[in-house]
Amino acid sequence: MLFCLCPGEILVVGSNLPTVAAPGDTVVLPCHLEPTFDVRVLTVEWSRLDLKPDPSDRLSRVEYVHLYRDKNEVPDMKIASYRKRTQLFADAMKHGNISLKITNVSEGDAGRYRCFVPKLQSRVKFAIVELVVDLPFVRNSTTEAPLQTLTTADHRDTTPTNDGARIYAIVAVVVGLLLLPVVGFVVYCHRPICSCYTDVRRIRALMPHLPRTA
Repeated sequence: MLFCLCPGEILVVGSNLPTVAAPGDTVVLPCHLEPTFDVRVLTVEWSRLDLKPDPSDRLSRVEYVHLYRDKNEVPDMKIASYRKRTQLFADAMKHGNISLKITNVSEGDAGRYRCFVPKLQSRVKFAIVELVVDLPFVRNSTTEAPLQTLTTADHRDTTPTNDGARIYAIVAVVVGLLLLPVVGFVVYCHRPICSCYTDVRRIRALMPHLPRTA
């Protein structure tokens, strides 16, 4: 249904986002009048859309999550499970705040709530607010590090490096340089004997003053 709103018309405004809580929490279902309006002299009804009176019982009546009338709460028409658990913000009602506070939330409280101001001179007299009650997130204590471990942890960089490979390369080069003369000597000593005689003759030809041996 579409409404043609007049300038300055007072509206009941809720929230498009659900209110999420865990069992045992205290929550506030948001609802207010816009623009600001003193609602203390009006009736404010908070009800559950999924809870309706039994149509087969003519004596059954609508029960409220919270009913505010004649500047007071009316507990006699309240759903039993909500007794002593709901509250409006009396000081904020003069500014149009009609949000509902619910304490000790249970899974049975989950659902869609209607905030309704029946005597408000407006074509938008109510708003819908959804409450989602989810089980609390249970952390596995065995996967949590102790506090002292977190605060004294060594923050040195543990990123793998190539230092080990560099050391092995340097060692290999040094060993190779040390073995090179030995390998050369071994190769030289294993040459044919005739080659050695040829070298001696060349040396004597260059240096004739050397003594001859038998």
